[in-house]
Parts: sequence; structure tokens; C-alpha cells
Amino acid sequence: MHYSSHPLIFGLFLSMYLITVFGNLLIILAVSSDSHFHTPMYFFLSNLSFVDICFTSTTIPKMLWNIQAQNKAITYEGCIIQMYFFILFVCLDDFLLTVMAYDRFVAICHPLHYTVIMNSQLCGLLMLVSWVMSALNSLIQSLMVLQLSFCTDLEIPHFFCEINQMVRLACSDTFLMTSVLMGGGPFTGVLYSYSKIVSCIRGISSLQGKYKAFSTCASHLSVVSLFYCTMLGVYLSSPRTHSSRSSATASVMYTVVTPMLNPFIYSLRNKDIKRALKALFVKSTSWNQDCREKYQ
Repeated sequence: MHYSSHPLIFGLFLSMYLITVFGNLLIILAVSSDSHFHTPMYFFLSNLSFVDICFTSTTIPKMLWNIQAQNKAITYEGCIIQMYFFILFVCLDDFLLTVMAYDRFVAICHPLHYTVIMNSQLCGLLMLVSWVMSALNSLIQSLMVLQLSFCTDLEIPHFFCEINQMVRLACSDTFLMTSVLMGGGPFTGVLYSYSKIVSCIRGISSLQGKYKAFSTCASHLSVVSLFYCTMLGVYLSSPRTHSSRSSATASVMYTVVTPMLNPFIYSLRNKDIKRALKALFVKSTSWNQDCREKYQ
């Protein structure tokens, strides 16, 4: 795999990884510690935070280890395993963003029936389906890559084993239709949900009501835009115009930067999350003070 071994790169990615892990853990702790957050929206948000931690953990720790050891090699088996878990968690991200879009659609377009429609059984079922579909898709694509033949020793011009890079280096002809179907399906669901949301917001008479309705999905829309724009730039660009440097940069955006920014986007635009995080910090500070006083 190709990347610089400069200490600055190591420090930058280590910092981004730690911010991603701790930021998303804070969101999970804030949601789980406050009973006011035991709603479908925050249930999906905490799951998204967990998936984002796993998502970045499939690539960044290995890259940091390679930089520290000054050894860019990865075994073929290790590459396939990394690719399997990467596809699994990127698909889960994809499905969760779609489910969250549907949740916002129900909340804005059918507010009186929200608690009936988005009940705990449906939320659990949506999460189960997301995990099963993502696992099956990841397994199918990994098995398809195992069928590829490669002409020479592989040097992936990337910082991890990304599936489109593997396919481009293969000698055998193959087209991974499942990537298009599994990626295009959720994306179509997001577009459909937001088309209905925009239609409902346009039907609201008061300006204040429109602003309140839009603010409930502004954070999710920001995350969706950042995630899909960078991912589509990687997978839909032409191989002739797609340099290894631009591919790696775009991949960093949706594999590292987007999971890192998600906690900030959701917390900065959400007063309840900020209040819960503040309460969590105060509780942690008082607990540490009590411990110090007890053992002094």
C-alpha cells in the first residue's frame, strides 16, 4: 500500500482517529445516560456512532502500525479481511443514513402517528435488516474478489485495501453489480425521503414552522451530503482521470473525516445533546473529585 511514512502523517491520522473514537463514544454515552434520548432518532444516532468507530478502526490502526514499523506490506488474507469489514461498515453507514432519513420523514410528514409508526419493534427490525443485508453484501463482494486473478505482485496505490482498487489491478474481467445495487438502493431511499420532506415543508404556512421542521433534519442532511458526495467521487469517477492521489484523498474524506465530523455536526446543532454532554462532564468531574477525596 502506498502512503508517506512521514511522522507528520502519523500524528495527523492518530489525532483524527482519537477524535473520532472519543467523539462518537461521547455521543453513545450521552444518549445511553439520559432517558430523554431513548427515542428512535437517538437510537439510530448512537448506532451510527458505534458503526463509525468500527468503520475507522478497520483501516486507520493498520495504517498507523505500518507507518510506525516503516513496513507497507499486508498479506493477501489480511487484505481480504480488511476489505470485508470495511465493506460491512460502509454498508451499515449507508443503511443507517437511509433509516435516519426515513425517521425524519415520518417525524415531519406524519408527526401525530410518529410514535405508532416508529415503535421499538420497527426500530429493532430496521437495525437487524441493516446488519444482515450489510453482512451478506460484504460476504458476496469478498468472495467475488477471491475469484479475481492478478498478473503481478500487487502494490495498491492507497492506504488500505479498497475494493475498486483491487478490481482495477485484476487481470480478469469482472463487474461488481452488488456494489451498485447495495449502494444505489439506500441512496435512492434517502432521496425519496427528502423529496417527501421538502414537499411537506413547502406545505407549512408559517415561516417559523418551516424553520423548525427543517432544523430537525439539518444535521442528518449535512452528514448525508458529506458522506455521499465523497463516496460517489471515489466509486463513480472514470479510471482514466482518477489518479491514485485524488482517490486516496477522497477516500480519506468519507472513511476518516466524515466519521470524525459526525459527533460535532450532531452536537453543535442539537441543544439537548450539548446539555447531556455537559451533564456527563459534570458528573465525571464530581466522581473523580469524590474518588480523590476518598483516597486522600
